Amino acid sequence: MRESAFVKQNKNRWEEFEKVVNNQHQTSPDKLAELFIQITDDLSFSRTQYPESRTTQYLNSLAGKIHGEIYKNKKEDKNRFVLFWKDELPAVMFSAQKQLLYAFILFVVAGVLGAVSTAYDDTFVRLILGDGYVNMTLENIKSGNPTQVYSESGELEMFFLITRNNILVSFMIFIYGVFASVGTGLYLFYNAIMVGTFLMFFYTENQLAQGLPVIMLHGTIELTSIVIAAAAGFVMGNSILFPGTYSRLASFKRGALKGLKIVLGLVPFFIIAGFIESFITRYAFMHWSLKMVIIGLSAFLMIYYFIIYPIQLKRNGRI
Repeated sequence: MRESAFVKQNKNRWEEFEKVVNNQHQTSPDKLAELFIQITDDLSFSRTQYPESRTTQYLNSLAGKIHGEIYKNKKEDKNRFVLFWKDELPAVMFSAQKQLLYAFILFVVAGVLGAVSTAYDDTFVRLILGDGYVNMTLENIKSGNPTQVYSESGELEMFFLITRNNILVSFMIFIYGVFASVGTGLYLFYNAIMVGTFLMFFYTENQLAQGLPVIMLHGTIELTSIVIAAAAGFVMGNSILFPGTYSRLASFKRGALKGLKIVLGLVPFFIIAGFIESFITRYAFMHWSLKMVIIGLSAFLMIYYFIIYPIQLKRNGRI
């Protein structure tokens, strides 16, 4: 890259850094640390490509100022935990909007594919869900409770088992992003195929109206979290594919850190979903209005915190 193009591409960001070090607006310690990483990556690139240039001298000076600003005010933040949920995670989610959209589209397409395949091929549901699960569900339908599987285990045992499994699945979807996002895409695709197959299976047995609200009691948070975990994998994978002005290794480290923050942030939501599935979903015949309240609140929680709230923070200049 020519030096003039490098300067033009990053000029606005460097001007923002200057405002920070000149105390023209308040910046959190975490934001300062992120700026420092960005400017040192730029400096590393400039030293490699233009070792004796004025651009390298300028970036070296700017990095020194930001470093001094960080350590001048360094002290342990007692509200670190609060700031993670209030500012840090929403900021990462705002930067991952495109990846979240890609994950959602892939999930919907794969889910529709699973549903259509089940509708036109009687053997597909057994291929995807397994004979044991299909036969058990058919027996539950005959007994008048198609979602009886959610009440066959003890609440506490079920809670720990389901929550652990969902967290492991989310981390696997994220980790597979290291294979240039392809691994994450394939894992998400398969899980979405299962969801579409499962729902069409209930539809073909004339049980969707009964089964879907019961499943979505916990599925609203659980499935949304799986899609968000896939977005985290895409963030990491895309950082390898599209490093920009950073070295590929530096870009990967940044992408991996952002993705890790997202999947760690999902843990409490998986705990909530596990609690609902273990302690509430088993009451399949509760009044429909109560089901709608739980599903509606769950949908609002996920959409507001992971989509609307980050946009609000951006508009208010907090990220």
